[in-house]
Amino acid sequence: MEVKDWEKALLPFHQAVNELVVKFNGMKRNFTTLEMAPPIEQVEGRVKRISSIIEKANRRNIPVDKSLDILEDIAGIRIICRFVDDIETVVDLIHKRRDIDMKILLEEDYIKNSKSSGYRSYHMTINYPIIFNGQVKDIKVEIQIRTMAMNFWATIEHSLKYKFDGKIPENLQERLKTCAEAAYNLDLEMDKIKDEIKESQRYINEKESIVNKIIENIHTVYIKIGAEQMNEYNYQFMKLYQEGNMGKLYEFNLELERLLGIS
Repeated sequence: MEVKDWEKALLPFHQAVNELVVKFNGMKRNFTTLEMAPPIEQVEGRVKRISSIIEKANRRNIPVDKSLDILEDIAGIRIICRFVDDIETVVDLIHKRRDIDMKILLEEDYIKNSKSSGYRSYHMTINYPIIFNGQVKDIKVEIQIRTMAMNFWATIEHSLKYKFDGKIPENLQERLKTCAEAAYNLDLEMDKIKDEIKESQRYINEKESIVNKIIENIHTVYIKIGAEQMNEYNYQFMKLYQEGNMGKLYEFNLELERLLGIS
């Protein structure tokens, strides 16, 4: 198959990845809009390179012309979470969509049962339907769900595998295993204090929201009343912002809204 033929054949896989990235980012946005801590921190998507597909097909003794139908990870989504508990939440979200648009074919829990290398992640292989060229087409997509620490470790290991052509020296493998355990222990400790961390994030988001409202209202003061009044309120706002007192910021915003006839 020529490169152009490969590129055409991979178009449905690119479409599936693009749609799923949008959907998972939409789920993240919904949590934020509802003022809930989103279990999803980041979503990444990719389609395997042609050379990687051919290499994997040869390694598994799969005819190259059958590889797009057989290989399950040509299309891939990676979901990064802050906490181990968030992984369970994301898995549950996918389970709830299995009768809608994410039929689950396989699940592999490499968190509870890590690989011998120390690798940890939760893998799900799904069938995802797309409309391509006027027809419904099911695309196999591998979803990897992991914490930021797990992802950092996996990225380093992948780079070393590439450097050593898949054969990492034994002493380096042992050091990687030690790092994997340290990363997982960090995740477990972070899980224990996640409520405090999430409360801190909620405070930051709340402060950002009220500050944005105040800035918008001060701008409206400029339009409706004039620059002199705006400068006065802007000066007051800067003093309150430096104090960092949320109660006073809320009171100040209410004063602005009363002035503008909003409340």
